[in-house]
Amino acid sequence: MFVSRYRVVHGKDLRYSNDMSDRRVRGSDSIVASNIHTITAHEGDVTAVAFSNTVLATCSSDKTVRLWSNTDFLELPSSPLLGHKYLIHCCEFSPLGFTLATCSQDGTLRIWDIKTGECVLCASHPSKCAIRVCRFSSDGAKLVTGGDDETVCLWNVAEKRIIRSFKGHDESVTSTAFSPDDSYIVSCSSGGDLGGDMLVWDASFGHGKNLTRVHDCHDLGVTCCSFSPKCGMPDSHSDSLKKYLIATCGNDNLVKLWNLVAEVGSINVTVKLETMLPGHKDSVLWLCFSPDGNHIASCSLDKTVRLWNVMTQQAIISIDEHLSYVSFCAFSKDSKYLATASNDRTVKVWKLSDTSVIMANLSGYEEGGITPGYPSNESSQIPNEAWSIEEVCQWLSSLGLGVYEETFRKNAIDGKELNGLTAHDLETVLGVAPLGHRSKILRNRNLIPERSSCINKIGEPSTTPEEFLCPITHEIMKEPVIASDGYTYDKLAMLSWLEKEQRSPMTNMNLTSAELVPNRTLKMMIQKFLQNN
Repeated sequence: MFVSRYRVVHGKDLRYSNDMSDRRVRGSDSIVASNIHTITAHEGDVTAVAFSNTVLATCSSDKTVRLWSNTDFLELPSSPLLGHKYLIHCCEFSPLGFTLATCSQDGTLRIWDIKTGECVLCASHPSKCAIRVCRFSSDGAKLVTGGDDETVCLWNVAEKRIIRSFKGHDESVTSTAFSPDDSYIVSCSSGGDLGGDMLVWDASFGHGKNLTRVHDCHDLGVTCCSFSPKCGMPDSHSDSLKKYLIATCGNDNLVKLWNLVAEVGSINVTVKLETMLPGHKDSVLWLCFSPDGNHIASCSLDKTVRLWNVMTQQAIISIDEHLSYVSFCAFSKDSKYLATASNDRTVKVWKLSDTSVIMANLSGYEEGGITPGYPSNESSQIPNEAWSIEEVCQWLSSLGLGVYEETFRKNAIDGKELNGLTAHDLETVLGVAPLGHRSKILRNRNLIPERSSCINKIGEPSTTPEEFLCPITHEIMKEPVIASDGYTYDKLAMLSWLEKEQRSPMTNMNLTSAELVPNRTLKMMIQKFLQNN
């Protein structure tokens, strides 16, 4: 299921904004992000996205990988890709786009044949730990992974084996990246209660020890790192030096740019901070360079995506259309499109255009847009009591609960009847068996009047974020854990549930395992929210 809705969104133009604490050179960028597609097929938080030349891949805490055509955004016959047992942390296409690598909390690295949907490799770190990140080299011959065992593993893709392991981090490895010429690997760690470190490794000759270490490069840990595809190519080197540009982000709300300089024929490598890019209001979860090297996209717990000009080092646009935090972002191969993944269970695809080119033919646009989760057009502006039966069914479908539409029609559930429904009515009369589905209907029903009256304040937290609440107790989670259904619950509540039930509280399906895995990222987010409130 996907929703296609062409809509021009002018994010906050930050070229002349005082939102930045330091002044930048004012560039000539005039970018507009147009939301051309919204994918709503996943049943859990969307955790990763990736583009090939022809395919968009999306991954989720629902343990599935879905593949979509880049042209019409129809799901491919080989989709979904099934096999992971817990949430998927990262995905990346091989350079030719024929295979896709994914890694998961379940401790596996999987490589998939895109055409057939077959898993051609299922492997793990020797420790069997959760794997947080996977990245291909530019020639596709190698792949690097990082995990909770504080280890970076370098793989030979053709031989399906680990070439070598790099040890040196003191915390989970959250991000890795190859230099554009595949000579070096950079890896970063979560940092725990301290700052996360960045380490540089020799990817060509296999020196076991890191070549250099940047201590505490982000307070409270690094979440992502990436090399510029421009800097570090042969035409940017001198005879004696190789120069690269690295971008990192972390839990200190910052994006940082670093210069890596390596002496040719030597193990001497230096990394120096070039600049810091302030602007995000909460932890920055992911970033990526555009393939043309001109821009960086970053996404954050503050529910925004920011686009930065690499040359002028300024933010040029901020997109705030997601209802929850944005976990991942990826550019298309031609740098003209950006996909953003969110905890609101959607993927939004944005067309990036130069305003100076399109504004001459653009008239009558409106800022903002339609609130996801509610009937479109005029019906979203009226109290839900006035909704017709069809509008209630449309609302159900937007919540991903279209399976109950026919039952609601047969029972003539209009807006007034919707307001009077109880959990008992949903279960016994309307046949909504899963507790999670009943809770979702009642919770979203109660939010309708509030959101209808402040439609231009999408995403502003007036109450505790929904993702911080346990689906069983509806209270803020103290020890969030991931169950085998891919959903997160409070540990004590889930243990109590498992004493009497072996079904998922959210899907009503049998649980494949009683194992509960700590959700460290969400716990950190909850602690930060409580400190700020």
